[in-house]
Order: sequence, then C-alpha cells, then structure tokens
Amino acid sequence: MKVTVVGAGAVGASCAEYIAIKNFAAEVVILDIKEGYAEGKAMDLMQCASLNGFDTKIVGSTNDYTKTANSDICVITSGIPRKPGMTREELIGINAGIVKSVSASLVEHSPNTIIIVVSNPMDTMTYLVHKTTDLPKHRIIGMGGALDSARFKYRLAEALEAPISDVDGMVIGGHSDKGMVPLTSHATRNSIKVSEFLSEERLEQVAADTKVGGATLTKLLGTSAWYAPGAAVSGLVQAIACDQKKIFPCSTLLDGEYGLSDLCIGVPVVLGRNGIERIVDVPLSAAEKEHMAESAEGVKKTNGLLEL
Repeated sequence: MKVTVVGAGAVGASCAEYIAIKNFAAEVVILDIKEGYAEGKAMDLMQCASLNGFDTKIVGSTNDYTKTANSDICVITSGIPRKPGMTREELIGINAGIVKSVSASLVEHSPNTIIIVVSNPMDTMTYLVHKTTDLPKHRIIGMGGALDSARFKYRLAEALEAPISDVDGMVIGGHSDKGMVPLTSHATRNSIKVSEFLSEERLEQVAADTKVGGATLTKLLGTSAWYAPGAAVSGLVQAIACDQKKIFPCSTLLDGEYGLSDLCIGVPVVLGRNGIERIVDVPLSAAEKEHMAESAEGVKKTNGLLEL
C-alpha cells in the first residue's frame, strides 16, 4: 500500500504521521513545492519510527511527481490555509489552481489512484477534481464530514459530561460554518438518543459550536487546525486500504441521492478498497432536510466561482 500526501505543511505532515503510526502502509510519500521542506518533514518523521514502533517508509520529495507513481491513495492538502476572519470560500481563487494542477499530476503518475481532497473550500475542490480528471466518481472523496463529525462528538461529550467513547454522531452537508448539518436527531450515547439527556436548547448550542469548530480554532491558533484533520484523513485512508467497509460522512458527487445532483456534498458513505462503495440514505427530519437544501445552495454558489 502506497500513499501520497501532497502538501508538507502542518495538515499534510499530521496526515503522514498518523498514517505511518497505524502501520498499514508500506510507503508514504510527502510532496511539497518548497525546496527541501518535504524531505525534512519525512526525515523528522522517520526518526520517530523506532520510538513509535512503525515500519512505514516515509519519503519526501520537492515537486517530483515521479516519486508518487503507482500510489494507491493520494491526499491533497496543498493550498493556503485559513487565517482568522477568513471563510473557507475565500480561498477558492488560489486553491482552485493548485488543486487542478496537483490532481492532474497525480493522475498522470497514478491513473488507478483514489484521491482524498482536504484543500478548502473542500466540497468545491472535490467537485473540481471530478470535473478536471477522468477518475470515476467512487475514487474521488472529500474529507470534511469525517472531521466535522469528530468535532460534533467532542461537543456532545462535553455537553453530556460523558466519555467520548460513549458518544456517536454525524455531520452531513457542506464543509462550511453555515453549511454543516449536525444530525442531532440521530446522535446517541450508548445507543440512547442524546435528546434523553440534553435539552433542545443545549443541543442547538452543541450544533452551533460544531459549525464554527474550525473558525474557533483558527482564531485561537492564527491558522487552520492540523491534528484532527490529519487524524480524520488517516481514518479514511485506513478504511480504504484495509477494506474496512466503515461508514464516514464524506463529500461525494451526488446523482439524485438526497434529492441533489451535480454537486459534491457530505453524506454518509461506505468506504472500502474501491473507495466509495455505497452512499447511505439516512432519514432526515423536516428541519434537517431544510438545512441540507440550504447547504447545497451554498455549495452550488461557491461552485459557480470556478473557471471550468
């Protein structure tokens, strides 16, 4: 199993680290345009191998896509990160050009790869990869929902004053502060609906805090978060590499599912060796359906800014 991560910044390096530590990949290639940067990150991570007990080989490369050849899975994290006060949508002008060029180079050297898109605005960047490569739709995946759901579960556990292992929940919709749809009606604590423990007002606050999870961290850190995004990517990569058939909410191209077409947006999918193996239809409340429709309109508006 060979995995390529494009972008050796904080998010890309975290992706590579978590993938290596899980020890299911033979090789991870980190690629960056900054001279020596990926090589340095790879060397630093390899010096963790004996300490963290992994045998994955990590290789760094400065913009040499031949090193990525025959990758089973490629992760695109490259692009400019958010700064305080910025929306994900404001990154589209620069990041669209980067993602288009990167995805073309990856597919040239790994025509059978599965691509996971992390770059923001993530749903629109995932849609861009669909429109500019010949990869089938099950092999193009947007990461956002897995991260948003982790943030949702964190906020639920906080509100419940419960161990996070007790909590399950999912966020669908667009990966944006306004577009996320936390499914509070489906959230559970040990299979018991969280509405049995929390008031409607407290659940609304949990959903609101989840939606601004990324912006909250950007304000505190001065840039985008990296630990949780890296962990989310490693979960998706492992599910594919190990054919786990796990369900994650991921941005995928819809063709009538959830009443939506010709856009990428977060919905639950089964991930296995072929990438997205099935889209899962989850019953939504009237309010959740309305929020999902609003989210889709927001994604379409951002898609309209692309120069295809």
